[in-house]
Amino acid sequence: MPKTQSNGIELYYESHGEGKPLVLISGLGYPHWQWHKMVPVLAEHFQVITFDNRGVGQSDKPAGPYTAQMLAQDTVGLLDALGIEKAIIVGHSMGGFIAQAMALDFPQRVEKLILCSTNFGGPHHVPVTPEAMKVLSDVTSDPLTRFKNGLVVSTAPGWADKNPEMIEEWIKWRVANPIEPAPYQAQLAIGLSLLPEAAAFEDKLQRLDVPTLILFGAHDKVVPPANADLLSKKISGSTVMIFPDAGHFFPIEIAEAASRAITDFAA
Repeated sequence: MPKTQSNGIELYYESHGEGKPLVLISGLGYPHWQWHKMVPVLAEHFQVITFDNRGVGQSDKPAGPYTAQMLAQDTVGLLDALGIEKAIIVGHSMGGFIAQAMALDFPQRVEKLILCSTNFGGPHHVPVTPEAMKVLSDVTSDPLTRFKNGLVVSTAPGWADKNPEMIEEWIKWRVANPIEPAPYQAQLAIGLSLLPEAAAFEDKLQRLDVPTLILFGAHDKVVPPANADLLSKKISGSTVMIFPDAGHFFPIEIAEAASRAITDFAA
């Protein structure tokens, strides 16, 4: 299993395919597994690099709290270890925070930027919907029920019913890879630390001078798609694409369509 030292910790990573380096950064509580539906498609065009952020999977889990800037340094350290000078950076949800931090702090390492289902933090972003918050914060039912309910509210309406095999696979994966509370809280601190207006990316994004694509599912209740327009207004020349049949987890819901969008933009 490939691991490398980065920013004082050990990161697990995988590399598939050849071509321009394309780095996929996962969201809260997810290791590289989050991208497993997209990697085979993207690897036909790129050198696709996935990895486990600090705090999850097979990477180190040092005590938190963590920050987006810290995990951006982790990602740059991984590029250094792999001898990659510049890459196309893709970040989903919390990974989008990391991608924004990387583009701001290490602009010379980012060839293109793709922000997925994310926001710029602060008091002016569009928060999680009350419907999703009610489901995701529920502690009254058993863990498996809570997790399945979370998948239902985080995907497009009816998607879970139409894809029972994938829901079953997802649940089996999570049972085999349970969330560890302390590292999860350390990752959760990334988003919380961006809530103060002074810490948010909102007024920093106009500094970016990198081709940027913003991707959202139209039915995202976790990070509502109205955030796409807010991001686009702050990032000069950025492009927005809204997937009409997807929710928050479009990398799994519509993996092929999402891969085509990234390939068209990144290639």
